[in-house]
Amino acid sequence: MTSTASYSERIDLLRQAISEADHIIIGAGSGLSTAAGLDYSGEDFRREFTPWIERYGITDLYSSSFYPFETPEEYWACWAKHIWFCRYRTGTLPLYRQLQRLFPETFIVTTNVDAQFELAGFAKDNIFAAQGDYGRFQPASGDPKMTWSNRRWVEQVLPLIDDCRIPTYMIPFTDDGRPAAMNLRVDDTFVEDEHWHRQAQRYTDFVKEASQGNLLLLEFGIGYNTPGIIRLPFEQMAQRFPHTTLVRFNRDNPEPYSQDLPRFLSFSEDISEILNQL
Repeated sequence: MTSTASYSERIDLLRQAISEADHIIIGAGSGLSTAAGLDYSGEDFRREFTPWIERYGITDLYSSSFYPFETPEEYWACWAKHIWFCRYRTGTLPLYRQLQRLFPETFIVTTNVDAQFELAGFAKDNIFAAQGDYGRFQPASGDPKMTWSNRRWVEQVLPLIDDCRIPTYMIPFTDDGRPAAMNLRVDDTFVEDEHWHRQAQRYTDFVKEASQGNLLLLEFGIGYNTPGIIRLPFEQMAQRFPHTTLVRFNRDNPEPYSQDLPRFLSFSEDISEILNQL
């Protein structure tokens, strides 16, 4: 397979790979959610975060995660808005619904933390979200290894935000009074709870079984931020497993790290348009 073929030729090759596949694994990064309309620095962000942009000079949601707020009231006000914006505001984005209609029986491994695959109706047991979930809290210390939903907290605290702050009594804690944190992988305190380990094992088992047949790897929007989780392992699978095809959808970095992948196809064109072609 080649990535220098014409667009129509690559679409035909993709259709053929899909029709021949015994198993499909979707690997997804932030580029997929960006293509779906969840823009961390676009017009929606600027409209919803105007007070934070004006007060703190925040330019995008990613960098806001690391802003050195002086007080926990300011810190959690921004995070409450952040969680709502990315996790609860959008509902299911149409591009993810489109993926679910095309590939209902597949396994998902993703570095995204917006839960869009679950919202779109993919089976929960077939989703491994390796980097966490915007919708979960954890102990800030990383111990005990537990997480819990933050939806009720977000719904309660949003109307209380005033001057980019929340009331002190709304700062989240564990049931026994210890500081809470987002369940997102930023350092070694990230909680890999029972659900995380169960899904990691399901993914390992799925790969083992799928490697024996025609395996199709569909990689969406994964760059070089955390390539060791999906991008490089997908290329390794495409090299090691004899009947495996890797299809990469990436606007900016479609090229493979290895130059000797026997069955590789790439698209830098619009993901939604490609799915429409299918």
